[in-house]
Amino acid sequence: MASSIETTSTTTTLKNNGNTYLSVDTNDDVAITNTLTATSPTFVTPNIGAATVTSLNGGQLAGNRNRIINGDMRIDQRNAGAAHTSTNANIYVLDRWSTYETGGTAGKFTVQQDAGAVTPPVGFSNYIGITSATAFSVTAGIIQSIRQSIEGFNASALDWGTANAKTVTVSFWVRSSLTGTFGGVLSNGAIDYSYPFTYTISVANTWEQKSVTIAGPTAGTWLTTNGAGLTLQFVIGTGTTYQGSAGSWSANGYYGATGAVNVTGTNGATLYITGVQLEEGTVATPFEHRSYGTELALCQRYYQETRTGWSGNTADNEFYRAHYQLPVTMRAAPAIVWADVNVAGFDGAYSSESTTVNGGAVYRQANTTANGRLFTVSGKFTSEL
Repeated sequence: MASSIETTSTTTTLKNNGNTYLSVDTNDDVAITNTLTATSPTFVTPNIGAATVTSLNGGQLAGNRNRIINGDMRIDQRNAGAAHTSTNANIYVLDRWSTYETGGTAGKFTVQQDAGAVTPPVGFSNYIGITSATAFSVTAGIIQSIRQSIEGFNASALDWGTANAKTVTVSFWVRSSLTGTFGGVLSNGAIDYSYPFTYTISVANTWEQKSVTIAGPTAGTWLTTNGAGLTLQFVIGTGTTYQGSAGSWSANGYYGATGAVNVTGTNGATLYITGVQLEEGTVATPFEHRSYGTELALCQRYYQETRTGWSGNTADNEFYRAHYQLPVTMRAAPAIVWADVNVAGFDGAYSSESTTVNGGAVYRQANTTANGRLFTVSGKFTSEL
């Protein structure tokens, strides 16, 4: 006898070879009877628990995996694709990415979105490009890197510095005119507790995907508020004073791994990076592609630009103000640089007033040479880590 479904006034049953193995009554009670023959279907009892499914990890159902902002290097509010020459300071180039250089080495490399105009890896439109400006001997006290600091609020769930510290995996695409062992480092915001790591570039001028899995540190000080919670750096050139052995945590402020390639040691050498992801776990999942609007808003928490202005008839020498509302709440009250867009009948510098993470006001003094007056002003708001 084949499988069949039988229905009465009180019960629906599913049978196979005359044996009932599932019934549903009018109260929606379900009964399963294990009286099946060898040729009957097999029941599998599900094991309910955590599951990792590749197709989900690559999509929106597993969103908010990546602690890195602008890891695909799309957003460049400051420079709009223009090149930046390194200075002996920490300078932001692409949004959330800065160059760090110390030891009197200004001008040894340039940084630019899509430098060299090579084709990015499949699935990406942009990358950050570093080009060595000269053949340079990287002495002991030199630090040259690109880096991103992650806000403590965004890193707090990793529980770093505790017995429950979680493992993370850093993954990225890289291309260089050089080959060999390259370096990076993961550290706390103060950069006094660090983990140097290495990766190998096997073929010159070819995009390669890399991943490094790092067990979370159980010691060190890791901020969980709006300060710098942790910092990821990729080495451009680092001297021996700031190098440490790869593969372990240390209570030292390392900026690279011992023996790693110094890009600035070769004139015209290039290092291109994109698709940077830092996520909890031991597996490098597909890069989390967020919408452009979402990524821009994440960047604007740390840097944004806006305009405001005032127009009308004013009394001579009086101060007049324009109010503004920022589109994204900033990490902290920002530093502001104002610049004229259009001005008539006003003198002197702009002054900020009532500056908060959400907005404020700007004012300027009218002169004595005009009655109909106006000013339109652009503001650059910075609240970087």
